[in-house]
Amino acid sequence: MPSILSAVEASAQAVVKGVTNGSSNPLLAKVPNKLFIGGQWVDAESGKTFPVLDPRTGEEVFRVAEADKADVDKAVAAARKAFDEGPWPRMGGKNRGKILIKLAELIEANAEELAKIESLDNGKPLAMSKLADIPLSADHFRYFAGWADKIHGKTIPCDNMLGQWFAYTVHEPIGVVGQIIPWNFPLLMLAWKVAPALAAGNTIVLKPAEQTPLNALRFATLCEEAGIPPGTVNILPGYGPTAGAAICRHPDVDKLAFTGSTEVGRLVMREASERIVPCSLELGGKSPIIIDKSVDVDKAVEQAHFACFFNHGQCCAAGTRTYVHADIYDEFVAKATERAQRRVVGDPFEDGTEQGPQIDQDQLDKILKLMSVGEREGARLMCGGKRHGDKGYFVQPTVFADVTEDMTIAREEIFGPVQSILKFSSAEEVIKRANQNEYGLASGILSNDINFINTVSRALKAGTVWVNCYNVYESGVPFGGYKNSGIGRDKGEYALEAYTQTKAVYQALEGEPHWY
Repeated sequence: MPSILSAVEASAQAVVKGVTNGSSNPLLAKVPNKLFIGGQWVDAESGKTFPVLDPRTGEEVFRVAEADKADVDKAVAAARKAFDEGPWPRMGGKNRGKILIKLAELIEANAEELAKIESLDNGKPLAMSKLADIPLSADHFRYFAGWADKIHGKTIPCDNMLGQWFAYTVHEPIGVVGQIIPWNFPLLMLAWKVAPALAAGNTIVLKPAEQTPLNALRFATLCEEAGIPPGTVNILPGYGPTAGAAICRHPDVDKLAFTGSTEVGRLVMREASERIVPCSLELGGKSPIIIDKSVDVDKAVEQAHFACFFNHGQCCAAGTRTYVHADIYDEFVAKATERAQRRVVGDPFEDGTEQGPQIDQDQLDKILKLMSVGEREGARLMCGGKRHGDKGYFVQPTVFADVTEDMTIAREEIFGPVQSILKFSSAEEVIKRANQNEYGLASGILSNDINFINTVSRALKAGTVWVNCYNVYESGVPFGGYKNSGIGRDKGEYALEAYTQTKAVYQALEGEPHWY
């Protein structure tokens, strides 16, 4: 198809060159400060910009264009034209897959730069950005590149007393997809949303979190370099009540995908219901990690620490409700406290740092408030409980013991480095208590008793159960929640269901149907 290939080649040559963004920070030299709409870098219609803050200091390091409704209208129009008339949905799956592989290779080729941008923008340790966020993002695009030419329907036998037909199904892209992603894993959450949508042949209007827009903008330049046609991917930094709401309400957006808080997820779902469009949601969590008496306590302490404190506790699946068997409870609490006290909090760019700052002042204030509530409601504060230092958004690693389900810190998602330890005595008891929560995103079991593992893993109402491990995220394994933790699945083959729709086709085989 010469027209498609020529369009792709032209797009591949449209790479941003000589970006001038007003920043003196060399890490951001290749990050545009504009909106990416229809393959062009443009200012917001209003001319507004907003600041990007360094969470280490709270100081401004960058300014980006601020999208609102007028910019969303332009981006959706570009995405609609790209879907209705452009090459991406008409391209063979093999060719789409090749471009997605190129995109994965570009992420890997720029991994050092992308990791530093991620840590500057989000505050996570550079070592973690290099080890997890960037490689997993590349892997996600490579995984879905493999699916691009394997999205197909079925042939279905169809003969009865009225005649004979040949019937088959076709799995088609939905159309223009509106995607809104969070700030805790900026590039990885983008990959989770964008990769399956592109593999299926959709076009995209994406709003990154206003706290962390930098790698989404840098990613758009890689889309150009990879040869993704103009209008296929549109990136709009902006705020939720303006740009986010406009995406959700736009009549030409055919599907919504959101990752974030359950509170905002309800708003997104309400807007989707008004227009009757499909909506996938990956929302909050308050995940239990259940520690049986059969474990090696030292190993269990380390695994539970990682489950809770990974990414500064800013992880929707964080194992923040730590259930420990009564027989080992006191030993576990003492050792978990000692481990939290040894956790290294500091500059994410310094070697040895385990925990950088929280994302912003609002999140810092929320964490400090909930820790105060925990003490007031009777939880025993073992360590932490305060701000770390007097600059930036750092929080002391915090451990509470003697927590009960009626306490706020055991019910509400804190999204910070706070471990709540609860005591249990039997499998039946802990199953009931672990499930007594509005969330059902993830869970963990640490045990050497196979009967305990099998009984508890089957009974937990959660989308993921990690056994003798935690925070494992493989591209081919689905991720999503039960209950108020969301609808639908990211990752794996299951993610493609959110970005395709099924068409049934009947074809007469012989003669005239009997009712003629």
